[in-house]
This record gives sequence, C-alpha cells and structure tokens, in this order.
Amino acid sequence: MPPATDIRQKAIALIGQLPQDKLMAVVQLLEFLAEPPQPSTVSAQEAQLLEAIESHLPEDEQVHLDTLRDRCEWDELSEAEHQELIGYEDLLEQQRVERLEALIELAKIRNIDLMRLNEQVQSKSHSQPSHAV
Repeated sequence: MPPATDIRQKAIALIGQLPQDKLMAVVQLLEFLAEPPQPSTVSAQEAQLLEAIESHLPEDEQVHLDTLRDRCEWDELSEAEHQELIGYEDLLEQQRVERLEALIELAKIRNIDLMRLNEQVQSKSHSQPSHAV
C-alpha cells in the first residue's frame, strides 16, 4: 500500500473512533484544510498605504545624499551643498512621518499590532528597510 493510501486509511480509522460530538469540529477542520488557498487581495486603500510605506529616494538621489553626508562629516560642504543636504534630510523626515502614518492606518485596517506589521513590511522589502517604527 503506497504511503498516501496508508495515511488516508489511518485518518479514516481515527475519524471512525471519534465520539459523535467531536465529528462536527473535525469535519469543519477538514473542510477548511481542503479549501484552495485564496489569493491575497489588497484593497486600493491598502495598496496606496503600502506604496507610501515602501517609498524611498531614487537610487541616484540616495547616492548623492550619501556623498553629501560623507562630505559633511569631513566638513567639506559648500554653503549651497549644506542647504541641499538639509533639504534632503527634511524630505526624508517627511517621508518617515508619512510612512509611520501609513503604517498606523494599515495596522488599523488589518487589525494587527503596529510593530508586527512593521516587521512584516520589513521582511518583504529587504532592499529598502522601513525604519518608521
């Protein structure tokens, strides 16, 4: 007898031994397990919130910002570059605020703890982690 048939026979035998009051729970569990997985659907509102959560500077701007930060550490910035760095930092702070607001709203929609949602979002986007929370 192949292994799949063995396990089915064992399951049927165990079900046969169950008291009547437990059968309904077993049937419900089996129905749940037999259902095909549902594709994850994200509402338009959730998609918009996820976009805000996952937003980041374009790569060329991030490289430029990193250069400005490095040069600032060595006190090598002109006044114009210093103002540009301040502008970038203000922009990033605004993005962090928007990301946090979006995380809070999405956590409410999904009825999930904010920290847990943040961990889920971070694990899905390894390339650009969210440091909102």
